[in-house]
Amino acid sequence: MSAPTVSDTLAEQPTHPGLPVVVAPVRRRTRLRLWFRRHRWVKRSLLTLLSLLLVLVLAFITLWNLTPGVSDAQARTASIVAAHGGISDEGVPPQRVSEALVATEDSRFYSHHGLDPQSIARGVYHFVTQGTLQGATLDAQLAKLLYSGEHTGVWPTTQEGMLALKLDDSYSKRQILAMYLDAAYFGHGAWGVQKASRVYFGLDASQLSWGQASLLAGLVNAPTAYDPTAHLTLARSRQHHVLDRLVATHVLTRAQADAVFAEDLHPAVPFTG
Repeated sequence: MSAPTVSDTLAEQPTHPGLPVVVAPVRRRTRLRLWFRRHRWVKRSLLTLLSLLLVLVLAFITLWNLTPGVSDAQARTASIVAAHGGISDEGVPPQRVSEALVATEDSRFYSHHGLDPQSIARGVYHFVTQGTLQGATLDAQLAKLLYSGEHTGVWPTTQEGMLALKLDDSYSKRQILAMYLDAAYFGHGAWGVQKASRVYFGLDASQLSWGQASLLAGLVNAPTAYDPTAHLTLARSRQHHVLDRLVATHVLTRAQADAVFAEDLHPAVPFTG
């Protein structure tokens, strides 16, 4: 004998003229459960995303604990300056070189927290397509200078990324920039922007013109290849790129940048090549 249906239940209920018919409650699934049942792929996708997020959080915690602290960053910078006969900025990076460096190497330096998502995306694409890693922030470049040296590959780069986060968490942007400019190599035996300024132009870094500052800022990318005492044409080409970046970041106008490029650099040593 079959189970009574809703229609049978309604038929058995006595009716009275003028009174509403009361329908017996029927147990139903909630709309949300029914929707997920019809779209099971959504539920699977959400579970996958949550699992991936958990893995990433655990990986981040593990990497954070595996990388060293950065409380000695300023001491390491001082050691590099001393070892190479450099001259410290004493925590006050020269303005024009700083602006040129940020515009060229890391234009979102003041807005990110050690790592730049856009640079990471470009770096991953470059690694997949060309097999090399690029697009490091100034924080990550400083981590390389102070901690990992010339080691390359995925693991050293990952460490540099974690150290970049720690540097940004422990120091101000001004301090990070000052350490970078103290520790970076500018070619021709000059470590640090103050030593480079004196070697190339016979000036304190705070006295550099835009032309001189933009030339120096371009050297850190490849200090030997762009050394103006041996490769002036390449150094000037790199300087032009730095000035283009200063225009793109609205530090200089196009007319100002063109005028700067035309200026005499007044070098203290012969620029040839």
